[in-house]
Order: sequence, then structure tokens, then C-alpha cells
Amino acid sequence: MGVAAVAGVAVAATLCLSGCANLGYYWQTAMGHLNIMASARPVEELVAEAQTSPRLRERLLLSQRIRAYAVSELKLPDNPSYRRYADLHRNAAVWNVTAAPAYSLELKTWCFPVTGCVGYRGYYDEAKARGEASELAQEGYEVNVYPVTAYSTLGLMNWAGGDPLLNTFVNYPEGELARLIFHELAHQVVYAKNDTTFNESFATAVERLGGTRWLQTQAGEVARQEYAAFDGRRRMFRELSRGVRQRLKELYDTPGLEPDAKGLAKGRIMAQFRADYEALKARSGFDPALWRGYDRWVRDANNAYFGAQAAYDELVPAFEALFHAGGDDWQRFYDAARELSKLPKEERHRKLKEASVG
Repeated sequence: MGVAAVAGVAVAATLCLSGCANLGYYWQTAMGHLNIMASARPVEELVAEAQTSPRLRERLLLSQRIRAYAVSELKLPDNPSYRRYADLHRNAAVWNVTAAPAYSLELKTWCFPVTGCVGYRGYYDEAKARGEASELAQEGYEVNVYPVTAYSTLGLMNWAGGDPLLNTFVNYPEGELARLIFHELAHQVVYAKNDTTFNESFATAVERLGGTRWLQTQAGEVARQEYAAFDGRRRMFRELSRGVRQRLKELYDTPGLEPDAKGLAKGRIMAQFRADYEALKARSGFDPALWRGYDRWVRDANNAYFGAQAAYDELVPAFEALFHAGGDDWQRFYDAARELSKLPKEERHRKLKEASVG
């Protein structure tokens, strides 16, 4: 999966500390985000300090070149976001919980002010996230808890310093760092309430298109080769999992099929998925150790995994086609996506797909 997600609930929490149900959840969200903001410092200060390690200094300087490119070339917002840095002393900013029924890829949604309804719930404490997942599993859901290295507050916290760079992602390969920054800034350009697939697919399209341009025009050959290997594995895995997702969807949508029959067929699909994954690793030519990040995903995969993955993939080809249809003009692309975001959900998806094949 992608390495970024819109949590956004930190902003929602600050608007909902009175009169909302589940006050404890909103409180942990508000405090979690405020703690991140409080620990962030301007990049320029850290770069100037003698005690800053050479490695961190190099990554911070790279991040600012990427940030400037996002504004000048991709026409992304020029604001305080990603101009400060925070070390959280952990490997994730938040942990997201997703859940789906036994015979559906449709994710359970949670609704918040500002962000609307989304297919995940974020926690700044991993134990609390796993506690939530355990309760959902007892209700019959298939669940997943996964670390999120970055999230967007949709530009609503720029008055307080914006979304900071974090230790959780600053050491990513150059191409992936660029893509992540482009992805998160894209959420500040266009956001449709109650439509995770539209939002994540749009941001993923921006990150892919922008990331490709960065690598072609700004990165050195070593960075391009490093990213080619990294992204090559990801593309192979996405292609494999996309096919599995489609087979599961067709199974679940089969009319008149009894749950027992669905369960048996689902088991066969998942067993074949795991066998195909092992075969993919064997023929890929990559060191098996480099696939380790996907091993746990495949081992534990269920509807909650596949449902979350779909949000990042489903409409990306349509958005990429929309970009090219507009002459590869970034502002025209953003304007078109913004107009689509104003439509009812089903209509915007339909028009987006129609535009991509028109």
C-alpha cells in the first residue's frame, strides 16, 4: 500500500471537544496531534545546528528542494507545511484501524467534522488501535491495524505551522520522499467529504505524476535506480493484489450464493494468492529479504486489507487520464478535480471515469 493517508481527525477533534460522542477518542486525537506540532522545529534551524547529524541535515535539505519543486513545478500550495521537522521517537505517526464484513470489500466508515466519513480510524497509541480492532473483530468484522507514517490536516493547521516532516518518513528513498510530500500536499488542493476513494486516488495520481517528473529532471542516476527497484516490487505486488481483489469482489457479488459456499471459494482464492505471491518473489530476481515488508501483509490479508488498498488504486488511472487530457497542465487538472469534488459521489465517480475514456 501507499505509505501515506489522510487522518485529518486531529482537526476534527479540535472542533468537537464539546458535545460529541466518544469524547475520549477525540481527546487522544487532539493531544496526539498537538504533541507532534509542539515537537516540530524549523528546518533551517536544525540544518544550522552543529549537533544535527550529517545524514539528517542532508535529508532535510533534500526535503526543502522537493518542497520548492512542489510549488514551482507542480503548482502545489506554498504554505508552512513540511518546512518544520519533528522526531517522534517511534516508527509511525498514527496507527489506522480498518474493518470490513466477511463477504464484502466495503470498509466500515467513521464520521468526523470537517473530514466527513472515512474508511479508517486513527490512533496515536498502537495499543488503543489494537484494542479497537479487537472489539470490531468480536463484532464479526475482518480487521487490520497498520502504521501510518504521514497524514494531512488538509491545510487547516497551516496557521499553527502546518504539517511537519517526521522521522517516520524523512529517510525514505529520494523518489518515495518526493511522492509522499506531493501526496500530502495534494490533499490540501482537493478534498471531497465522505469519499475516501476519490481523495486518495487523486493524491496518489499527483504523487505518481509528480514523482516521475522529479526523478526524471531532479534526481541523480543512483536515486533513480534505487527508486526503480523499490517501485518495481510495489508495482508487481499491486498487480497481483488487484487481481485478487477483483476475484473476491466478483465472488461476493454473486447472487444467490450461500455463505458456506462463499467461504469455501474465498479460502481457495486466498490460498492461491499466497501461492502466487511466493512464486512472484521467486521469479522477481530481487533478494527475498527485500520483500519482507509485504510478507506480513500477505500472511494476514483479509477484506479490510484489500478494501483499504482499493481506496488508493481504484480511480488513479482515471485521474491520470484527466491530467493528460488537460494537456499535462497542473492548474487545469486541479481545477477539473475540484469541480468533480462538488458533485454527488456517484456522479463524480461516473464523470471521472467517462472523462478518462472520452
